Amino acid sequence: MKRLWILLLLLGLSACAAGETPAVPATPTSQAAEITGQEETRLKITVGDEELPATFADNSSAEAFRELLAQGPLTIEMADYGGFEKVGALGTELTRNDRQITTQPGDVILYQGNQITIYYGTNSWSFTRLATIDDPTDLEEKLGAGTVSVTFSLT
Repeated sequence: MKRLWILLLLLGLSACAAGETPAVPATPTSQAAEITGQEETRLKITVGDEELPATFADNSSAEAFRELLAQGPLTIEMADYGGFEKVGALGTELTRNDRQITTQPGDVILYQGNQITIYYGTNSWSFTRLATIDDPTDLEEKLGAGTVSVTFSLT
């Protein structure tokens, strides 16, 4: 991305030297998408036959989780806890960006740096949000009762 900006800057300066006024570049995000033809990487959560698309949070923990999933899908055994979440061991430690928040149904949370939770209810605590499920309608039902296998992957 930095190289792209440098290239655009050099092209703009060369246009100025030729007596032309450079065009105002598009926003960095749209330029990168136009040049690479790629869309933003998204999270897919699979529980049984249910596929739950989700949007990554904007923090270094979510980026580390995305990098982990770039190595391949991750399946975690998750169990109900407290009547408002599914929780399971991540199998590794991720950087924490804990903030005092109140979770909402659909929040995918990093807890203590090594556990991942999917909230189907609410809870207030100091957590790191990794992602949010796009449509949390009937999420508790979609996640199923008891212990379930949940696969996290990139789309």
